[in-house]
Amino acid sequence: MKKLLFVTILSFLFAFQSCQEEKLSVLEVVTPQQVYDAVYSKGTNAQLLDVRTQEEYVVNHLKNAQNICVTNNDFQEKVKKLDKDKPVYVYCEKGRRSANAAKILTEMGFKKVYDLQGGITNWEESGLETQK
Repeated sequence: MKKLLFVTILSFLFAFQSCQEEKLSVLEVVTPQQVYDAVYSKGTNAQLLDVRTQEEYVVNHLKNAQNICVTNNDFQEKVKKLDKDKPVYVYCEKGRRSANAAKILTEMGFKKVYDLQGGITNWEESGLETQK
């Protein structure tokens, strides 16, 4: 009986430990300045993803951003083409859709996902430029 209890506890501890080590993705909310520095100043290989509709994207967007609308049924299929090992910076208008997209990306195994706090609205309010 004691042996069975010991084995059960030991098995539980190993299972718990292995679950803790499986944290494969990083999801972080970042400021416009942090995105600017990471994407434009440091010359990284970061991927910039605008998850708004195509209609919103043509009005204004961040330089070099790819547009894949998170509300489209094929969102997951399209983002599979992105590199899961490179950082992905995600934004929308104000932050709600990008938070949803960032969650999906981390669940899909993307290693480093960064969500622009306040979206493109906050970006513009911070005095940073967009493209049309």
